[in-house]
Amino acid sequence: MNGRIPILDVGPAEGCGRWPVKAVVGETFTVAATVFREGHDAVNANVVLRDPKGRKGPWTPMAPGEHGTDRWTADVTPTSEGRWTYQIEAWSDPVATWHHNAEIKIAAGVDVELMLEEGALVLCRAAKTPRPAPARRALIDAATALRDETRPVEARFAAVESPDVVAALTSAPLREYLTTSERLPLQVDRERALFSSWYEFFPRSEGARKDPTTGVTKSGNFRTAMERLPAVAAMGFDVVYLPPIHPIGTTNRKGPNNTLTPGPDDVGSPWAIGGPEGGHDAIHPDLGTIEDFDAFVLRANELGLEVALDYALQATPDHPWAKEHPEWFTTLADGTIAYAENPPKKYQDIYPLNFDNDPEGASAEMLRVLRHWMSHGVRIFRVDNPHTKPVSFWAWLLEQVRQTDPDVLFLAEAFTKPAMMQTLARVGFHQSYTYFTWRNEKWEIEEYLTELSKETAHFLRPNFFVNTPDILHAYLQYGGPPAFKIRAVLAATLSPSWGVYAGYELFEHVAVRPGSEEYLDTEKFQLRPRDWAAADREGRTLAPYITHLNELRRRHPALQQLRDLTFHTTDSDKIIAYSKRGNRGEDTVLVVVNLDPHGARETTVHLDMPALGMRWDEGFAAHDELSGETFVWGEHNYVRLDPFHEPAHIFTVRRTPA
Repeated sequence: MNGRIPILDVGPAEGCGRWPVKAVVGETFTVAATVFREGHDAVNANVVLRDPKGRKGPWTPMAPGEHGTDRWTADVTPTSEGRWTYQIEAWSDPVATWHHNAEIKIAAGVDVELMLEEGALVLCRAAKTPRPAPARRALIDAATALRDETRPVEARFAAVESPDVVAALTSAPLREYLTTSERLPLQVDRERALFSSWYEFFPRSEGARKDPTTGVTKSGNFRTAMERLPAVAAMGFDVVYLPPIHPIGTTNRKGPNNTLTPGPDDVGSPWAIGGPEGGHDAIHPDLGTIEDFDAFVLRANELGLEVALDYALQATPDHPWAKEHPEWFTTLADGTIAYAENPPKKYQDIYPLNFDNDPEGASAEMLRVLRHWMSHGVRIFRVDNPHTKPVSFWAWLLEQVRQTDPDVLFLAEAFTKPAMMQTLARVGFHQSYTYFTWRNEKWEIEEYLTELSKETAHFLRPNFFVNTPDILHAYLQYGGPPAFKIRAVLAATLSPSWGVYAGYELFEHVAVRPGSEEYLDTEKFQLRPRDWAAADREGRTLAPYITHLNELRRRHPALQQLRDLTFHTTDSDKIIAYSKRGNRGEDTVLVVVNLDPHGARETTVHLDMPALGMRWDEGFAAHDELSGETFVWGEHNYVRLDPFHEPAHIFTVRRTPA
């Protein structure tokens, strides 16, 4: 703080400004601070944003909060990408101080002429500050009116409240004892860092065909995988995410369902990276060439899709690194290299990297690999298990990329403890996997989403994947098609970013064994071609429903934001209700979901009307975007939802009833 007036608890802020808070271009967020001063004189405050070039933008006035808290807030909106700063300015407001005292004294007939003269003096001081000539003239005229004893006192005082005077003092108030807070960093990213819809599939499964002569299923490739891209784009996704596309090792290769006894034709896990054909900068020969990959990226871009590539920093015993740089791994007492473990899981086909023996050399190589794929059109990376690498490494790597390619985005796949997950977000990851998969009860969802939308939204952006090749939750295993609808609605409307792993739209739900979250015949270890055309013909697909959800997300700005979430009360622990509003309240979406996939539920929904931008006694038209029906709703509303028909309402809120 530099100045006379205390400015405390400025937020949002991370580590007292050690890490930047985050926003995307056009995203509005709230800045708050505690501002006060000695005595009874009026104090005021504003926020100043400075763009990446240090240019000071128009300041935003702050509004006082609840009386007695001295807490002030303002909504600000950055307009371009880059590293911004924001700062609080606090100041004594002599005009407001005089006006408050004058209202009281003049009404009581105390020191009337003295108070009017004091007002004239303070307006003359304001007129001497830099401002347009018309505004200066309005202030001088008001001061003259205050001194005009031929007019009634009420008329003289009213001159100060004229629209011209109010406008002059609002745009350029008289600020004394100006005090400034420290400048805090604000990282502004492109919109896709916040709002995105991801679709994951394995290129090797798309176009995979069984050889009629040998009976062996042959891998698909980038050219055959390109044929799947129009369908992905048609469902409304804007990111297509590929698991690792590199050569796969043969040493300790895994067989189907993670067995340790592979056959000669088993393809292994794409995350077991490295073989005689190369390592992280090479392409598996079954998938094609780098020219084929370039063609895949180009076709995806033509369809409005960005390609996200898995960035998995681990190696097989067959990786060139294992021979050329054994110091990048951990050597055990018996001289062997330690393989990866996540007890009780064991990854006998993978060596984890060790960044302690040669941090500079290992880090330089990891950056080189990243830039190689960036040069081939990849601008989004899904990072595998970042919590198993040093945070300091990620802070360095992400900053290196940000300095030259600020449009490149990173999604952290870190299903780990909150401290690590949140710290990875603080040091630069643009999005994060979350615990959404394991939040299925109403109270769990409300508690977790309150955390994500209110407590950590300024630095951690969630991405709600409904499933992954690793995670098939019991809710989907036993909930039938309604469960798939319910989780899709929740993911697509609660979070601005969500993701689907291929097969979800086909209701794939069989686990390898009871109590497991692994798929039976998991695609991680074998080819899994799917007959998409047959599923479409026979209506065995959720694709139209997913398409509709993505259409709604693109149509409604409220669903593209994180910080605007409000939960509403329901009388049932199986029905959840929540709303989201656009930046300026121009778009409001209200969602009601039956969380029970096994049967119909009914309840009364009690709405927080001010959260919808309405009076408590107002009625409104609730247009259901799923059924097409429109209802007249108010504060209290009866709902019945049958998951076998439709488990949710997604309402567009219209102030004028239909």
